[in-house]
Amino acid sequence: MTTMVATLSPKAARPLGYWLASAFLLLVVAAAALAPLVAPYEPDAVDFAATLAPVSPGHLLGADQSGRDLFSRALYGARTSLIGPLALLAIASALGVALGTLAAWHRGWVDAVVSRLTDVMYAFPGLLFVVLIVAVFGNGMTTAVLALGLAYTPTIAKYTRSVALGECGKPYIDAYRVQGMGGFTICVRHLVPNMARSIVGYLVVLFGEGLMSLATLSFLGFGAQPPSSDWGLMVKEGQPAIVQGAFLPVLVPGAAIALVVVSFNVIGVRLADRMGVRGT
Repeated sequence: MTTMVATLSPKAARPLGYWLASAFLLLVVAAAALAPLVAPYEPDAVDFAATLAPVSPGHLLGADQSGRDLFSRALYGARTSLIGPLALLAIASALGVALGTLAAWHRGWVDAVVSRLTDVMYAFPGLLFVVLIVAVFGNGMTTAVLALGLAYTPTIAKYTRSVALGECGKPYIDAYRVQGMGGFTICVRHLVPNMARSIVGYLVVLFGEGLMSLATLSFLGFGAQPPSSDWGLMVKEGQPAIVQGAFLPVLVPGAAIALVVVSFNVIGVRLADRMGVRGT
């Protein structure tokens, strides 16, 4: 029985969906990085002779109302669509991990204050919070990223706190305390690194949600602004073409968003499951 489990476990650890999602994301990242070399046109190159052109050798994914090549715009749009969620999660992680670790380490009134703070932020609708910040500081991708970073902070803080509470009860924490090591040093050198695997797995799942949130803001006009080729903005700009029976200007960026989000969810859930198994 032991031999059978050992034989089957490698296959179970490598599901087809996980590898397909990984391969697709690697392809998207490579395409975004090499967009200037791969894209046949500049993303904002207008050609009214190719208005709403269908799929053809000259336009692999068709063209929009201004004759801009959708394949080229999708490649360049992958840059902002991927870097934006990465930036907002970096901001949210820096704040959320610090708050969650602080609450779990000190507990008592510190934990109570941090918990009430995150509860208040949860009670306030995230999108409304972002819209208020954008209304004060103006539209743009930078403002949207900062606002969403703050909106995602309580989510990461609560998750970090739950992981840190379990980690703080382990013997190695007491061992370092007995050695005279300070709390800040223990947290920075040992506690947070030991939580890193669980937090990273959680962040991978949140990446897809962050991408959707940024795309939504761009669609509403609060995020990326023209002539950006951000996928959310492309969906907004492609809507009028539907009236003329042309679906590609909406379908191409919409499909890109959906496929990337699903791929990140598949990978994130798999990573979280594997890290959970290893931690038990």
